[in-house]
Amino acid sequence: MTDRKHRGGWTPPLRRRGRSDWATQPPTWQEARPALIADALKRAASRPSGNWFVVGASRDVRPGGPPRGRTVGGVEVVLWRSDTGELRAGPGVCPHLGAPLRDSRVVCGTLVCHWHGLALDGGPRAGWEPYPVHDDGVLVWVRLDTVGGEEPLARPVVPQRPVPGTGVDAVFVAVGRCEPQDVVANRLDPWHGSWFHPYSFVDLTVVRTPRGEEDDSFVVDVSFRVTGGLVVPVRAEFTAPGPRTVLMRVTEGEGVTSVVETHATPLTGAAAEQPRTAVVEAVVAASGRRGFALARAVAPALRPLMRRTAGRLWRDDLAYAERRWELRSTGRFPG
Repeated sequence: MTDRKHRGGWTPPLRRRGRSDWATQPPTWQEARPALIADALKRAASRPSGNWFVVGASRDVRPGGPPRGRTVGGVEVVLWRSDTGELRAGPGVCPHLGAPLRDSRVVCGTLVCHWHGLALDGGPRAGWEPYPVHDDGVLVWVRLDTVGGEEPLARPVVPQRPVPGTGVDAVFVAVGRCEPQDVVANRLDPWHGSWFHPYSFVDLTVVRTPRGEEDDSFVVDVSFRVTGGLVVPVRAEFTAPGPRTVLMRVTEGEGVTSVVETHATPLTGAAAEQPRTAVVEAVVAASGRRGFALARAVAPALRPLMRRTAGRLWRDDLAYAERRWELRSTGRFPG
């Protein structure tokens, strides 16, 4: 399954697979032990985040572009870039009379309130205090100490990705009625893949499960369905480097080092009766094949397709997460 050159040339990434009946695949319910998933979720929740939350794609906050508004844990946040491209963030409520700063204007890198003209250059002014912010090149993070309640970290824990400039990245965002733990739990249940997403995954086998804090990963062999009977087999590893993040990394097969980062950001406060969570998923695809240079060249055209693929999966996975929250909130969750 390695992406290597054989004597006869490059190993073709596609495999032909005969049609199969969804109902005849081996059941996975006995392997998907609720306690195993719950323990992995608890270990993820215990890892520090330093109060950093992912709020969107780096490219969505453009130099010279309008401000962007986000809500994290019930707190309004506004983001924009200075005239030199540096990221700025802070409360999204104007300290003067409460105007929504997401609707204001950026003039020469300064955020100017559209109600009364209060100008914010990213530093403290008139009771407005900036939030720590980080741009990792793919995603934007904001540190909210009042929401996270942990010991703050100077920088977020950013998962390792393919070397910058070697991959194609796309960011998908969706919102569901659930809590972040429900999104993380969905990702820590790889056994549902071939059953719940037969249009994308076949022949999924979990070949290794977590063995504790020192070896806390799921290893999966799976074939991604391309079209008809053509599939791409890979081996992937799932880990949870933080309480709201699950990372899938391709370790063997086509696209080695490619990653899918799933970040769950709470939109509502901890006491909300109807919690809402944003799924911010970054896909960074890489390949050692010579032809992949063409993919990088046409990345703007590929990103919508990558987002569409992620959106189809999350249509189902958010239904899973929302169902889990519904059962938990009414005391009916069997796990």
